[in-house]
Amino acid sequence: MALVIFLRGVNVGGHRTFRPSLLANRMKDYGCINIGAAGTFVISKPCGQTRFRAELLRRLPFEADVMICTSHELIAAASASPFVGVAAPSDVVRFVTVLAKVPKSPPSIPIHVPENGRWLLKILAIDGRFVFGVYRREMKAIGCLGKIDNLLGVRATTRNWNTINAILKVLQKISDE
Repeated sequence: MALVIFLRGVNVGGHRTFRPSLLANRMKDYGCINIGAAGTFVISKPCGQTRFRAELLRRLPFEADVMICTSHELIAAASASPFVGVAAPSDVVRFVTVLAKVPKSPPSIPIHVPENGRWLLKILAIDGRFVFGVYRREMKAIGCLGKIDNLLGVRATTRNWNTINAILKVLQKISDE
């Protein structure tokens, strides 16, 4: 079963920068496939999560939060079609936030940030360790993404829905082989 790796807060604003493609190449024994520049990888060869996490952290040039899920977990959450019926005008971005663990008591959905006035971020659904939502293409909205940790009481990292679709395509190709 493939693993999907999400690093938190790397290659953002000049902090904790590295070249994910080089790291993926150094970890090719695991079948490591790099997806984009934000520290997202698919591990195609069978290995334990604990072993892989330790190896990854040893090879990174800095400390990082690592969220790992199985291909089955991600596929199941995405197949619930969380964005069906959600309009996506050009000023709105669909996202998925991956949580370090399932929140103890998830709040009622939907959540709007800010709570009053014009929303910058909306959480539409929570499925286990996956949070689905939309945010406006505005600088203030990026700061709202950082509030997801506090809202749910769990460390989190966010990816664009397009990145999740790219991961799903890689997982499909692996399963077809």
